[in-house]
Amino acid sequence: MKTVQIHRNKVDAILRKHPWIFSGAITSNTDTFSDGEIVTVVDAKNNFLARGHFQHATIAVRVLTFDDLELNQAFFNDKIAKAIQLRMSLNLITKENTICRLIHGEGDSLPGLIVDFYNGVAVVQCHSIGMYNSIELITEGLKNAFGKQLKAIYSKSSDTLPTRTEVEDAYVFGKCTTPHQALEHGVKINIDWVNGQKTGFFIDQRENRYLLGKYASGKKVLNTFCYSGGFSLLALKNNASLVHSLDSSKKAIVLTDENVTLNEFNDRHASIVADAMEYMKELPEDYDIIVLDPPAFAKHRDKRHKAIQGYKRLNAHAIRQIKPGGLIFTFSCSQVVDKNMFTNTIIAAAIESGRNVRIIEQLHQPADHPINAFHPEGEYLKGLVIQVD
Repeated sequence: MKTVQIHRNKVDAILRKHPWIFSGAITSNTDTFSDGEIVTVVDAKNNFLARGHFQHATIAVRVLTFDDLELNQAFFNDKIAKAIQLRMSLNLITKENTICRLIHGEGDSLPGLIVDFYNGVAVVQCHSIGMYNSIELITEGLKNAFGKQLKAIYSKSSDTLPTRTEVEDAYVFGKCTTPHQALEHGVKINIDWVNGQKTGFFIDQRENRYLLGKYASGKKVLNTFCYSGGFSLLALKNNASLVHSLDSSKKAIVLTDENVTLNEFNDRHASIVADAMEYMKELPEDYDIIVLDPPAFAKHRDKRHKAIQGYKRLNAHAIRQIKPGGLIFTFSCSQVVDKNMFTNTIIAAAIESGRNVRIIEQLHQPADHPINAFHPEGEYLKGLVIQVD
């Protein structure tokens, strides 16, 4: 096992158990290191600090343990079992909810690893080569934790690893046809992890969709950036009078329409293929509730200002046009835009629109997307429910 030595002025973050070690903190020559190999991290006096996966990147080491442990099958069995036990203890998987994130990277002390669960099927997504190289250990860990409840495991990392890595998406255990039906708060949803975005669904909005349902009865709702229609379905289940689902992708609208039909909600639903920013400039109808859930406008700090301007324009359009007394569910999943910055952006949009706005709810990611207390960067989803006079 190779050793990575840390500059004496750069050890504090590691001692505070931050799971990322940046390349600039390393004094060792790592030219001969292979992406994905396990390395031991030591201080300037060769004292043990941590162990993790190495990669030739800005984040050079993703720490899996701050104890002198071997990263073997027993290690992965323990980490995966603890992550799943947490979800079970919180009753996140029930008869009404068969969709759950089982492992959330740093939040479950397994940086670089995402595992989503869809009614008996686990979809594994690796964000580091070290995790991808550990797929057999991960597979056995999931089988060990779930037993006969697990029907299949699908490995899907071709879109999340560096392009120089040859990755094939495939089943690593069992097999299951897609689309595969699962439940969120009793609503039926078709999941396609083979052809869909990410692992097939955006689980992180589950509780925010449920909240929308509580406000939706008798209301006219516009759900922008709808993808497969999650917000629309919960609004319709809770007796919204009319729901319009909007997305620029025809594929997304097909997914939404299939899910609406699956739940027999067609009589109160219509789909719109359009660019949300353009459509929001002049809305053809008065809506009681508007959902603004765009993809990340910025993934890097150098794009942050442009992203903030995008959020401001989008929200200003909605605030200006929504029915008096209406609600806007507005979100950002851009990690580089923190919650204070996002809130200030919405306030700026309200000032520009010339309407009075109240913050009714402050929203975030759910319990199956935990935030490692030593890794504040893990808090990526933020949202507000605002009421417009």
